[in-house]
Amino acid sequence: MTRPIALVTGASSGIGTAFARRLAADGSDLVLVARNEARLKTLADELHTNHGAEADVLPADLTEPESLGTVEARVADSGAPIELLVNNAGYGTFGRFAELPVAVEDGLVRLNILALVRLTRAALPPMIARGGGAILNVSSVAGFQPGPYEASYAASKAFVTSFTEAVHEEVRGTGVRVMVLCPGFTRTEFQDRAGLDPARVPGPLWMDADRVVDVALNDLRNRDAVCVPGFVNKLAPTLGRLAPRAVVRRVSALAGRRLH
Repeated sequence: MTRPIALVTGASSGIGTAFARRLAADGSDLVLVARNEARLKTLADELHTNHGAEADVLPADLTEPESLGTVEARVADSGAPIELLVNNAGYGTFGRFAELPVAVEDGLVRLNILALVRLTRAALPPMIARGGGAILNVSSVAGFQPGPYEASYAASKAFVTSFTEAVHEEVRGTGVRVMVLCPGFTRTEFQDRAGLDPARVPGPLWMDADRVVDVALNDLRNRDAVCVPGFVNKLAPTLGRLAPRAVVRRVSALAGRRLH
């Protein structure tokens, strides 16, 4: 019996690796996308040894047009159809926007927004044509309110959440599932890369990547539009809707300064 194929971006660490492991254990073959080819090869060997999964390694920097085009072509390939696209690749920056390197902020927008939009667009036509498939876009609870000291990151995730909810409605009735995952603080390498000290984040706010993935795949099966794993994380969108916008901004700024 042919195993379904899932393509995971940002598969070399964190939530992306957790998705790859869980999907392989559940019976999928994988296409693994990230910049770090050595890590991808190690993961591919692990998935084959532990779960019998075939995992193709596709090293790519999705901020570069040529690399992005290569991944788009694989996503759109109807000869070996992608049943699940996990748009997980992304990064954050932390600090005053006026002091952050403009090239890094440019790359953040290209990766968190442009690459996700283009891969979603590449995946949809073949999925709609065959009446099935799923796209899971990884956003963040940071996208539910303005994010002083992570201005570009929070704004990029606000885009991802709104965009994905809209596409979820557009494909209703086609058999294609589209969902946005909005995790909070998750124990990965993300915080270190963003320049945020994890020790400054209270323990109850953290979740493990494996738990985030469990909740996400369950909600995807239920055809939910938005998945916010964890009780504490669910408070963010609720408080953001109920409190005045000025209050939300100022509270976010206080929290950002504490972590800065």
